[in-house]
Amino acid sequence: MEKIRCGWCEKDDLYRKYHDEEWGRPVYDDETIFEFLILESFQAGLSWYTILSKREAFDEFDYKKIADYSDEKVEELMQNPGIVRNRLKVLATITNAQKFQEIQEEFGSFSKYIWGFVGGRPIKNNPKTLKDVPATTEISDILSKDLKKRGFKFMGSTVVYTHMQATGMVNDHLKSCFIKR
Repeated sequence: MEKIRCGWCEKDDLYRKYHDEEWGRPVYDDETIFEFLILESFQAGLSWYTILSKREAFDEFDYKKIADYSDEKVEELMQNPGIVRNRLKVLATITNAQKFQEIQEEFGSFSKYIWGFVGGRPIKNNPKTLKDVPATTEISDILSKDLKKRGFKFMGSTVVYTHMQATGMVNDHLKSCFIKR
């Protein structure tokens, strides 16, 4: 019997694997949360397929290393065809790694901070179609504003909402999806 998935992921195997194994699963470890935060920030203006296909970069998303990147490392990254070579996004990644650690210090973990916006539990939506899935919500607006106030870059409400979906803070799998059942 063939699996019924959310319609957006039926383009190819890379999308299906991401959907089946990662998207919408609650993530509480800071390392994975940081990875998705950066991936979502890079996605702005690009296809998610581009981001997934260029996922292996940035010292495996080690935020402690990234926070200390030098100008020389930035130039090295700008020559790396394995990443999206957008200087502003690369520089934002460094800033975001630094701010990520500041939040860890303040809250004990970034996970505690970010999951606090949804009361520590996933919001379970029941969209019937992709049209029923919002691009932003009141919570993503509030979280985006807070991240920006703390100095994060490329963290608009749409980016934040897609991060919430990816890390399972929001479950937007369609009602018909095999994962939702």
